[in-house]
Amino acid sequence: QVHFVESGGDLVQAGGSLRLSCAASGITSSIVGIGWYRQAPGKRREWVAIISRSGITNYADAVKGRFTISRDDAKNTVYLQMISLKPEDTGVYYCNTGYMASGKATRDYWGQGTQVTVSS
Repeated sequence: QVHFVESGGDLVQAGGSLRLSCAASGITSSIVGIGWYRQAPGKRREWVAIISRSGITNYADAVKGRFTISRDDAKNTVYLQMISLKPEDTGVYYCNTGYMASGKATRDYWGQGTQVTVSS
């Protein structure tokens, strides 16, 4: 089984930056990607970005050009570097296994996530 722990969320002003971390187990043996997802208050959870074991990445249109997903296999950690943050980026951010092409999570199992709040 795979276990994820998200961290790095904070309260920032619009235009600011944050780096989120996802400590994952089993990442090197997974045949699917590791993705970031977020959920704003009153809205459904949405896919943000995903990365494969070989380093191929894919992004949702809303964050393309502003967010960068990366990995450090030695630390079993996936990162999400976020710049030029907007209030609409506010939400709880989660990581999970996902399909590379669509970004859809492979399972309906979610951790605690980490809160990102962007003020205007």
